[in-house]
Amino acid sequence: MKETSPEAVEATPTPAPADAPDASLDKSAPPPAAAADAKPPKAKASPLVKEAETYLTDLFSRELPPKLTYHSLAHTEAVVKEARALAPAANLSPDDTELLLLAAWFHDAGYIDVYDGHEYRSMERAGAWLTEHGVPANRVQLVKDMIKATHRDEKPETELQKLLVDADMSNLARDDFRSRAELLRTEWELVLGQTYSNPEWAELQLNFMLAHKYHSDAGKDRYKKAFKDNIEDQRDELKKREKKDKKKAKEKNDTFAEPKRGIETMFRTMYSNHMKLSDMADKKASMMIQLNAVLMSVIITYLGAKMGKAGALGPMMSGNPVLGIPMGILLVTALGSVITAILSAQPDVTSFAWLKKSPEIATNRRVNLLFFGQFTKLSLDNFQHGMRDLMRTKDMLYNNMVTDVYYLGEVLTRKYRLLRTSYTIFMVGLILTALSFGIALLYKM
Repeated sequence: MKETSPEAVEATPTPAPADAPDASLDKSAPPPAAAADAKPPKAKASPLVKEAETYLTDLFSRELPPKLTYHSLAHTEAVVKEARALAPAANLSPDDTELLLLAAWFHDAGYIDVYDGHEYRSMERAGAWLTEHGVPANRVQLVKDMIKATHRDEKPETELQKLLVDADMSNLARDDFRSRAELLRTEWELVLGQTYSNPEWAELQLNFMLAHKYHSDAGKDRYKKAFKDNIEDQRDELKKREKKDKKKAKEKNDTFAEPKRGIETMFRTMYSNHMKLSDMADKKASMMIQLNAVLMSVIITYLGAKMGKAGALGPMMSGNPVLGIPMGILLVTALGSVITAILSAQPDVTSFAWLKKSPEIATNRRVNLLFFGQFTKLSLDNFQHGMRDLMRTKDMLYNNMVTDVYYLGEVLTRKYRLLRTSYTIFMVGLILTALSFGIALLYKM
C-alpha cells in the first residue's frame, strides 16, 4: 500500500486512509460499477499464485508485528480480491493475471522487516521467492516494478502497475472505509507515535481523498461512483465535527459572553467571604489592642510602684531588682504586639495617585471604578464616562469586579500578616517573660 512515513507526515500531513475487506466483492453484494443482477467475473489463481498464498499466509501469521492493525493479512487478502476482480475487467491474459496476483500477495510483505520504505523490502522478498521457484528474470522484474509502483513517491506507468495501485487503494470506494481508516489511525499511534484528534483525522482523510485518483480504466469504472459518494460523505462528516466543536467552544465561552446566575453567585460569594474575613481580622486586632493596652497599664503601674517603693510589689521588687528584667520584657512584648495590631486594624485604601494626572486611563485594567479609593481620584465627568463604558461592556464590567476582588485580597493579606506578627510577638514575649521570671526567682533563692 502507498503509505506515509513520519517525515512525510510533517511535510504533507495527508495520510492514506485504511482499507478493508471489500464488501463489494462479497458474494452477496455486487461491486459499485456492476449491475445489481450481475456478478463480476474473477480471475482464477494459478498453482504458483496458490503456492504464494500459502507461503505468505503462514509467513504473516508467524512474523507480522501485532502493532500493524491495518497492514495485516486481511488487508493483503482484500487487495488480492480486488486484483482478481480487476484482471478480467481489464482483459488481462492468464500470464499477466498471474503476475498481478503475485504482486498483490507480496506488495506488503516488507512490513515484516521495516515500516517506512517497506515496498523495497517487499520487492526483495518477492524476487527471492519467485527466483527460487524458477520464474524467469524478466517476469520477476515485472512483479518487482508493480510492487515499487505502490510507493507513495512512485507513479504507475504500465497497465499492470495501475491495476495493482488501484486494487491497493480500493478502500476509498468501500462502504466501511471510515471504520477501516481507524485501524490505520491506531497503527500510526502504536508504530509511529502519531496521534490525531477526530477533526484533524477527518480533515486528513478528506484531503487525501480529494487528491487521489484511480489510474486504470477498469479501476475508474469499478470505483468512480462509490468513491465520489464517499468523498461527499467525508465532507459531511467533517462539517458535523466542525459544527460540534464550535458548539462546544461556544458553550465553554458562553458564561463570559452573557451574565449568568453562576457568575453572579460566584462574585457574591467571594465578596461575602472577603468581608467576613476582613471583619474577623478587625475583631482579632481589636482584641489584641485591648489586651495589650490593659497589660501595659498594669506594668507601668507596677513599675511606678517599684520606683516609689509603694504598693504590694514594692518590697519584692526592691529586694530582687532582677525581677525588673521580666517586667521589661513583658512591657516590650505588649508594646510590639499592640503596635502591629493597630497597623493591622488601620484602614488601608488602594489608590493610584497618577489617576488625577491621567484620568483618560480610567479604563486601565488595574483601575477599579467600583472602589471609592480609586474613582474619587477622577473628576465627576471622567467617572461618569468610565461608568457608562463599564455598563455597556460586559467584559469591562467583569474585569472591574475581578480587579476589586484582587485588591480586597491584597488588603486582607496585609491585615493577616500584621495580625500574625502581633500574635507571634505576644506569644514569644510571654514565653521569654516566664523564663526570665523563673530565672529571677532562682537567682533570689
